Amino acid sequence: MIIVGVGVGPKMLTQEAIEVISNAPVVYGSRRSIELAEEFIKCESHLIKDYKNLHLLPDDAVILSTGDPMFSGLGKFATENDRVVTGVSSIQAACSRFHVEMSNLALITAHGRDPAPAKEAFVREISLGKNIFLLPADSFGPKEVASVLQEMDVDARICIYEDIGYPYERAVCGTVAEPPENRSDMYCIVIVR
Repeated sequence: MIIVGVGVGPKMLTQEAIEVISNAPVVYGSRRSIELAEEFIKCESHLIKDYKNLHLLPDDAVILSTGDPMFSGLGKFATENDRVVTGVSSIQAACSRFHVEMSNLALITAHGRDPAPAKEAFVREISLGKNIFLLPADSFGPKEVASVLQEMDVDARICIYEDIGYPYERAVCGTVAEPPENRSDMYCIVIVR
C-alpha cells in the first residue's frame, strides 16, 4: 500500500501526493482526508472503517492520512514494503505561522491516546529548555499546559492554531497566566520559551 499525507488542511497537498492520488486504482481514507484530496481522486474511494486492518487492503491501494503520515498519522501502520508519501504537517504550518525555528523544537502528541506519557515528555523537554509542539488531548490542552508551566515556574508564550488551512482558521497566543482557549477540536499548541 501507499500511505499518502494529504496535508493538515485545504491546498496543502504536495505535488508527489497529487500524482500518487491521481494515478491510484483505489483510495481509502477518513471522510476528512478524502474531502481534502477529492479533486484529484479519479477512482473509487472508500471510508476506512477499521484502521488496524489496513494490512488487509489491496497492495496497490492508496491510503490517505491527514497531515503527515509519520506524525500521529497512519504511517505507523506501514511495513518496510509500503511506501509513505509526506504531507504538509501541522508542525510545519504552526512553526511558519508563529515564526518558530524547528531546530529547538520537541514534538509531542497526546492525540488519541493516554495523555500521561505526553505530559511526562512535556515536563522533560521543557526542563531541557526546548520549545514544544503539542497535539493535545481533551484532558491535556492549553489550560493544563499553562498549569504545568506555572508549577515549573517557566514563563512562555502559548499559541494555538485551529482549523489550519480552512477559511475559518484561527491562530492566537497567550501567556502562562492567560492561556488561549481553543474553539475547535482540530488544533495544535506551540509553546515558545
